[in-house]
Amino acid sequence: MPATDNRPLIALAIGDPAGISPELTARLLDRQEVQDAARLLVIGDRRVLQDGAAIAGVELDVELVEHAAAPTVGNRPRLLPGGQLDPATVQRGIATREGGAFALTNYRLALDLAATGLVDAVCFTPFNKAAMKLADAGYGDDIVYTAATLGVTGPASEFNVLGPLWNARVTSHIPLSEVAGHITEEAVLRGIRLTDTSLRAAGFPVPRIAVAALNPHAGDGGNFGREEIDAIEPAVRRAQADQLRVEGPFPSDTVFLRARSGAFDAVLTMYHDQGQIAMKLMGFDRGVTFLGGFGFPICTPAHGTAYEIAGQGVADAGAAVNAVLLAAKMVMDRGGEGVWGTS
Repeated sequence: MPATDNRPLIALAIGDPAGISPELTARLLDRQEVQDAARLLVIGDRRVLQDGAAIAGVELDVELVEHAAAPTVGNRPRLLPGGQLDPATVQRGIATREGGAFALTNYRLALDLAATGLVDAVCFTPFNKAAMKLADAGYGDDIVYTAATLGVTGPASEFNVLGPLWNARVTSHIPLSEVAGHITEEAVLRGIRLTDTSLRAAGFPVPRIAVAALNPHAGDGGNFGREEIDAIEPAVRRAQADQLRVEGPFPSDTVFLRARSGAFDAVLTMYHDQGQIAMKLMGFDRGVTFLGGFGFPICTPAHGTAYEIAGQGVADAGAAVNAVLLAAKMVMDRGGEGVWGTS
């Protein structure tokens, strides 16, 4: 590396220790394309990272530092102590309060470092929501926790990213029975605007957004529901009046076919699984989740903790690699300035 190292500095929080997060973290530190794209500051317990390296079959040379501003020595990744946990006490494949607390401590520290400008972006290996809930009874989901930690009150949402195709959603982690009640004109318009802003931050000069319908056959003119007539289409028209490049509502059983063919850069869906199923079918082992609406990029693999294969050394690091590469690209595209996914 040259004397002036312009690679973004990314805080990488180790996620749930009972799943594949420790070995994914170790694999990331061993990947040349990751080293070329970013400087990583791992946050967690050195013993957990070493255990992950043993499972992954990689040898790591990590520098232990006491604070994030410590100068980098050579090209070695750095480890900042965060949550402390003896891996010998971890029962793989089981969600526990201790595991959730470990992951939350690491993530909270990573967010604090980014909020104060000591790192450029945040990545984390997979969390387990049940474990997080055991550790913090008020934990809702990653977006709610992140917003509360950072004091953000504006629009925020998860995006699934698969190569050039993005998926956004109007509602996320709520019961399916409650979705229709949350589909309002203002909610859909917020989703469109946040999608446009987030994609621009990711390097899309004029994002092309398709909006999915909620009901079968896009409501069939009101025969199968009125959300398209009363909320979704009016929101699309308002966004178009603001010169956003958006179309819809389209039937959700065909819109991803058009998007996959290159007709759109993003699909805004109405609820969680409406988009997640399509995206994960197209690339489960490559997809990234981006948390939009915050002052810096936050990325993680779109898959979960994979308790069923934890400790076997077979976890695919493809999505984790893509998460770091996306975060690094977003920092470089903005030149270290700007607000990612906020309007």
